[in-house]
Parts: sequence; C-alpha cells; structure tokens
Amino acid sequence: MIRGQLTINRNQAGYFGESLNIDNVQNSPRLWRMHSDQLLREHGVQVTAQRIAVMNAITDHKHISADAVATAVRADIGSISRQSVYDTLALLVSEGLVRKIQPVGSPALFEREMDDNHHHIICRDCGHLADVECSVGNAPCLTASDDHGFEIDEADVAYLGRCPTCQKVSRN
Repeated sequence: MIRGQLTINRNQAGYFGESLNIDNVQNSPRLWRMHSDQLLREHGVQVTAQRIAVMNAITDHKHISADAVATAVRADIGSISRQSVYDTLALLVSEGLVRKIQPVGSPALFEREMDDNHHHIICRDCGHLADVECSVGNAPCLTASDDHGFEIDEADVAYLGRCPTCQKVSRN
C-alpha cells in the first residue's frame, strides 16, 4: 500500500498548514470523503466522477453491497453501469483503499475501515453485521498455531450468532 502526505488547509480539516498522513485520512470518514480524489492519485488511480461516487457511497454506509453502492451512486451522479461499479470496487480493493468482506451465504460487502484490526459479528438469521474489535490485541490472528510454512499477511475472523432482535423474535 502506498503511503504519503497530504497538505490540507484549516478550512478543509481544521488543521493549518499541517501535513496529514494518508492513514489518518483513511481512518476519518469526513477527511476520506473530502480527499478521495487525492487518495486515488496517491495510489496512481485515475480520478473519475464514478470512482469518487463509489468511494463516497462506501464512506456513507458502514458495510455496503455492490448493488447498494450502485443505487447510492445513481442517486448521487445519475447513472453508472453495474459493471463499472464492480470494476471500481475491484480496483479499490486491489489498491488497498477499501476492504471486501465475504460473509458466508451473503453477498460481498465493502467497507472503508482498513488496518485497524477489527473483525465482524454476523447474525445467522437476518444477516446483520457489526464490527467487533479483536479481543486479544494487535493482530494476534496473524500468529497461527501452525503456519505450515506460509507467510501469513492477513486473517479474516467472523463471529456468527444471533442478534438481539432475532433472539427476541424466537422467544415470542
């Protein structure tokens, strides 16, 4: 992933003449939305209205499907093909700007939160998905009990269960 510095002015982010690390921009929805064009450039990606709109849709929704991205983008800029949405999402994932979550039995979801060591908890009944911080500290999941010679660089942990709403429904 490319790292760099952005210089923004006080009117944009409350900083005056300070350099802002790309990681800080990615971790702030407001800054990420304001500087999505600069993030694309930092990653060597051509800036287009469609790509900005896709990034904004992901920022505005915590976990969003490709179909929901397409709906949000159409509401924002008028029109975009389903293929353009999928191509843009694939590009953003490959450039490390968004994360793809693949819950079992559900469509892929996309989120802006990257590199923050969180996992997901998913309701088996309704599919509700929420973020959950790692219970042990900094990336313990990357230390497998037996790595079988692999160089592990990513772990995907999903907790499955039933959300409070679904628990109440089953009790009634």
